[in-house]
Amino acid sequence: GTGRNGFSKLMYTSLQDGKSTRSISLPYAYFGEGVALLNGKIYQLTWQNNEVFVYDANNLQKLQTFEWPYEGWGLTHDGKNLIISTGSSNLYFVEPSSFKILKTVGVTDNNGPVGNINELEYIHGHVYANQYGANIIYKIDPTSGRVVGKMDLTGIREKNSIPYNPNDEMMGNVLNGIAYDSATQRMYVTGKLWAAMFELENEKGFR
Repeated sequence: GTGRNGFSKLMYTSLQDGKSTRSISLPYAYFGEGVALLNGKIYQLTWQNNEVFVYDANNLQKLQTFEWPYEGWGLTHDGKNLIISTGSSNLYFVEPSSFKILKTVGVTDNNGPVGNINELEYIHGHVYANQYGANIIYKIDPTSGRVVGKMDLTGIREKNSIPYNPNDEMMGNVLNGIAYDSATQRMYVTGKLWAAMFELENEKGFR
């Protein structure tokens, strides 16, 4: 899913060449945010519209709309329930058929609450999350909310000879995408309007 008013889309994209194979566009009023696939349905958050869209994963036909009381940022699932971030230090565990909040878990490290929790991915029993505006991915225990590891991706574009615009951070074009391929056990990261996606070996580099 992509964001920004007037540019938000939900689409299937080829990992090999980056081309879209199927897509739908959101109305201008909606700023698309986190997306998760669960039980044949795609759930899509919106940033400040307090709405969540549910689609058929096969044809992207909209099936349902839920109300959501907070901003929508990141979205993943643990195989049963959805997990949502709102830009705070909280993770919300949500029952997918009713969108009822089941529990709230605060993310903390040795310095206290970790705010601006953004993009989410659930991998092998842990939630991986980036902190908006930073180049760090946190590995989080979903039961306690405790940060048990982190990876600093500062300079990942420069290290891979990808052109870097120093104004990107000011324009909000920051690290903001995490995905996982269970078949290859590889993690992929990217950012807002980045021209490349990077493949990481899962678990390695998290300390």
